[in-house]
Amino acid sequence: MDPSSFHIAMFPWFAMGHMTPYVHLSNELASRGHRVTILVPKKAQDQLQHLNLHPNLIIFRPVLVPHFEGLPEGTETASEIPLSANGLLSAAVDKTRKQLEEYMQAYKPDMVFYDTACWIPEIARTLGIKTVCYNVVCAAALACTLVPARKLPITAEDLENPPDGYPSKTVVLHGAESRSLMFLTMPFGDGITFYDRATKALKECDAISIRTCRELEGDLCDYMEAQFNKNVLLTGPVLGLGDEKGQLEERWSKWLSGFEPGSVMYCAFALKPPMGCDSVEEALPQGFEERVKGRGVVFGGWVQQPLILRHPSVGCFVNHCGFGSMWESLLTNNQIVLVPHLGDQMLNTKLLVNELKVAVEVEREANRWLSKESLSKAIRSVMDKESEVGVMVKKNHAKWTETLSSPGYMSGYVDRFVQSLKDLCKVARD
Repeated sequence: MDPSSFHIAMFPWFAMGHMTPYVHLSNELASRGHRVTILVPKKAQDQLQHLNLHPNLIIFRPVLVPHFEGLPEGTETASEIPLSANGLLSAAVDKTRKQLEEYMQAYKPDMVFYDTACWIPEIARTLGIKTVCYNVVCAAALACTLVPARKLPITAEDLENPPDGYPSKTVVLHGAESRSLMFLTMPFGDGITFYDRATKALKECDAISIRTCRELEGDLCDYMEAQFNKNVLLTGPVLGLGDEKGQLEERWSKWLSGFEPGSVMYCAFALKPPMGCDSVEEALPQGFEERVKGRGVVFGGWVQQPLILRHPSVGCFVNHCGFGSMWESLLTNNQIVLVPHLGDQMLNTKLLVNELKVAVEVEREANRWLSKESLSKAIRSVMDKESEVGVMVKKNHAKWTETLSSPGYMSGYVDRFVQSLKDLCKVARD
């Protein structure tokens, strides 16, 4: 083993939207000779194992999630429960603390990456282990909500205004949108709110890291550094594009190939089946699939999204603007239509629509109701060849795609990130 290499333990929040980016980053670190141990439940390991490109350097270590009252027996990940139960799962994850402490004492990694497990630094400090709070959401979501400048206690009225010194005038929420951030005040664990947990995680670490780049959010990252008085290390998008092995599944390749180039709208939302239904398909209106046969298809399982987006028949990407989908959309030639639901998705949307001007957002009524007419209007505004809006966003989008896909752009971010980690470890060793 190269003496300049290090061993990193990863302990992400047990949701696929968090664990998957941690695996992507692990692959980048392993490709540069570093060892990584990913601590997640067995169910998650089974779902993530296929993304491990370096099994000689990356290992999964199972974490046993104890039962917490109010959760279904056997719950291990956020995908198994409604969003409203995430606070209970967080309380269950807190009960894994002894397992993490025993692991760190036995294996002594050079550093631990985490996000919501705010107690990790308390353990690591006693063992001389460095900690990195690695955030897989946009810098705007952190800077707008989780900084010391955000006045306490938090009220709905307070959330209509960004904290003092917040540097952006365009990546902000208004009216009913801002009320989506009230989850900050809700319990996220036993006796702790989301805000208190997340801010503690950011304050206690040795370095903050964000899955973003300076070209998009440089001013927001600088604001975070000033607010927390510590280094903010950027990994770049870390999309894991090389993790998609093989070709697009034949059923999707064959179906898509039946359409003209650029004519298919691909819609993807992080949805769970509604109560009383075992699948998204089961929840469809009676006769829906028959009515759209030959023109559309609904699938509630996992798909090879990056490969679908690169298929020549796809021309428009309609999505909820989760951070992963945001980056993937920027790297395609598809027009982008956004239908955000949660607070961080809304801020991602403001970044693409108001700041970069590469996408359009579907208009909603004052009560946040979304109509099929407004969705159709948004899609037509970018897909009609004569549309001024469509021409503008396509031109701006092309510039960002060129930047993000330029040779050495993403690898350069990871290289600089690794050097920052080496400097962090050197401080610890000195």
